[in-house]
Amino acid sequence: MHASIILSMALGASSIIAAPVWPQINWNSVKPDGIDSVSEYFNMLAKKVEAGKLMALAPTCDLSTAVMPTVSVDPLVPPTEGLTLKHVAVGRGTQNYTCDLANATAVPVLAGAVATLFNASCVASTYPDLLQTLPKLALQFNLTSEEGGIGGQIRMGPTDLAISGKHFFTNSTTPFFNLDTDQYQIGEAGCQKDSQTDAPNDAPTGLQGEKAVPWLRLLTRVGATGNLQQVYRVETAGGSAPATCDGMPASFEVQYSAQYWFWEGQPTET
Repeated sequence: MHASIILSMALGASSIIAAPVWPQINWNSVKPDGIDSVSEYFNMLAKKVEAGKLMALAPTCDLSTAVMPTVSVDPLVPPTEGLTLKHVAVGRGTQNYTCDLANATAVPVLAGAVATLFNASCVASTYPDLLQTLPKLALQFNLTSEEGGIGGQIRMGPTDLAISGKHFFTNSTTPFFNLDTDQYQIGEAGCQKDSQTDAPNDAPTGLQGEKAVPWLRLLTRVGATGNLQQVYRVETAGGSAPATCDGMPASFEVQYSAQYWFWEGQPTET
């Protein structure tokens, strides 16, 4: 089995809130100090290619083998017993904030987020070490339409991960995930935040040195499809607002990336 085929399976299987505006692709947008992240990705990828040459069969996308990351300090509550992992995605987009211009010491207020979601399920089940590098890698690139691609195909940096959905807010407290696309019918769900914990101290910072946004545990709201029950945002990179509104505009965006883990099961009685 050629290594390129193996990696193709693993990497390619793959109101007050403003209307969603999706980030665009710019292949020259990698930041100078992000070269290490890009090099780490390609070095790891090269090792997978070499290992793939020795494999008799291509890896399978068995999500039962995937292990969701946790933090050692104040970890999130694990998925409810009986739920199964349905999908893993890498999100690349912006955390959006507003500021009270009359008060420079005010704290920026979160006004939602917008992200494109890329299918990383096979990577999660087969190459978890590679998956860990993807949020940091994704942050080095803006999302842009691939030149010459059919229909302005969107790519996440140098990867071939396929788009599996979109993430946005329907109001100030409802993060929404649409995972129904032409290629995938995974489900869609409005969510509510159940709990959060700080990202690890060594989590990747943003393009201007912004801290990584917290890790989250979300519960789906009534009306969710695809039996989606819980969503976790982990392995975050960038996205945090400055401490105060001093020098900031009335509204602004901060680039971020993260892993999203979607868990399914039969709806519970309420």
